[in-house]
Amino acid sequence: MTSLFKVFVSSVQKELEDERLIIRNLVNTDSFLSAHCTPVLYEYEPASADKVLEGCLRSLNNCQVYLLIVGVQYGTPAGGLSITHSEYRHAKQRELPILAFIKGERTVKRESGADVLLKELEADGLKYKRFGNVIELQKEVRAALVRLLHDRFGIVPTSDENLIADQTIEATSKFESQPLMRIRWEDLNQDMARRLVGVAEGRNIDELSSEDVLAGVMLRGLVWRESESREYYATAAGVVLLAKDPSAVFPQCRVLADAYRGSEPDGEPRDHEDIRGPMPEVIERAIAFIDRNTRHPMKVVGLNRVRLDEYPVEAMREGLVNAVAHRQYEDAGRKIMLEVFSDRVIVFSPGLPPSPITLADLRKGKYRPCSRNPVLAQCLSYFHRIEERGSGFRRMREQMLNHGLDMPLIGTDTGYFQVTFPGPGENIERLRVPEQLMRVTPAVEAQLNERQRKMMQWLVEGEELTSRQCAAEFGVTRAVTSVALGKLVEMGLAEKLGAGRSTRYCLKELVKSSSNRQVKSVNRKVKGKNGDA
Repeated sequence: MTSLFKVFVSSVQKELEDERLIIRNLVNTDSFLSAHCTPVLYEYEPASADKVLEGCLRSLNNCQVYLLIVGVQYGTPAGGLSITHSEYRHAKQRELPILAFIKGERTVKRESGADVLLKELEADGLKYKRFGNVIELQKEVRAALVRLLHDRFGIVPTSDENLIADQTIEATSKFESQPLMRIRWEDLNQDMARRLVGVAEGRNIDELSSEDVLAGVMLRGLVWRESESREYYATAAGVVLLAKDPSAVFPQCRVLADAYRGSEPDGEPRDHEDIRGPMPEVIERAIAFIDRNTRHPMKVVGLNRVRLDEYPVEAMREGLVNAVAHRQYEDAGRKIMLEVFSDRVIVFSPGLPPSPITLADLRKGKYRPCSRNPVLAQCLSYFHRIEERGSGFRRMREQMLNHGLDMPLIGTDTGYFQVTFPGPGENIERLRVPEQLMRVTPAVEAQLNERQRKMMQWLVEGEELTSRQCAAEFGVTRAVTSVALGKLVEMGLAEKLGAGRSTRYCLKELVKSSSNRQVKSVNRKVKGKNGDA
């Protein structure tokens, strides 16, 4: 099997809108199913001049599996049969595999047409499954698709994939799949939507058409089309990720950030921000809040002068992404909270870990990924380049330890899930320099001669150099030192400032942050009044 097979989802659209969205999200977020199949819902197909029935059957012709859901309603007849009934007969005619799911028990009173359809299923000898809620529906749909993949292609999920799927289905909240009619597609943040689709599909965002972007966000459960008006609206997940101000619809969609002068909260934080906006943007603004309220010591390591962060940025991002992705959105009265103290940073997320994950599991790092909001978790992984969903706490521990800090502490407080990042306190020297910040790695240093290494030491100390001063220091000609300094510029280690007799050189990083630069002139054997090349 080399390509994804298409699963056509057939039902009365209006009555079973939630179920249709849930199935689409299940197939798109389940690691096993999404690798082998893709859902097709007619309302998300590109607009065409076909009549509705003709368009549905045309879409069905391009699919390899027919998935039927029957509820109470029969649907509007078109040529004697409802569209759903016509789709079923067309699938039979094409001899497609048919997976059927009936909502409710036999005792449920249905419209007469729906009863006729069910009797036809039974007469055809088709086995179907009943479900009472969306949790049962997801379990039955996944089991049927897994069985089909095994029977047709010999493909089976791993035991881990099955366990993760079961736990995620049990934990899944109905919040993110809600088809709302509050915000139209055109009123969402289009740049944010374009970024998401570009990253998710590995495409250049400048090459995406408006139709590509709309199709991409619909595929990922962020936008839906209302069947009567044919208007496109944001789902709840779409509001959270793409609305210009999600808190206008969901007041809980914001981050309250406070920074305190000491190690305990007081009535007057030194900095406060109520951060609102599309949640991917809110996460970055929260990181900026931490950045401006924590220390950034300069550290000289070998031939490197590095500006350090008091806390590892990626660990902060992981903590905030987890809070947004896995919080309990049904709790409309509480927001995510961020508190910055002199000795720690704390992220509070409403709700406790979804069952069966426990605090003990998280502390040990022994757990399988499980999300109550799989659509949000998947989309945030695209925005923030977090590729391995479910391993966030393990990565946070590694990032903190690699930074020279203690591991994050996990706990609960009055219904909030709480992650505390201990800081260095008074011992700021314990911070380690991340390898990626080392401009002069051993491989780079090996390319420098002895004079260039000495020049780099002076530059790292914040000094400015001229060829005349270096020539006097080393007892060589200015032509030799000009070549040596030019090599440092060519390697991206130094920056050339000025021209002619005013030419001087400084560390390139210091030029980029000139507002923080303290320049010291070299005072060597020869003190020239002017620098020169």
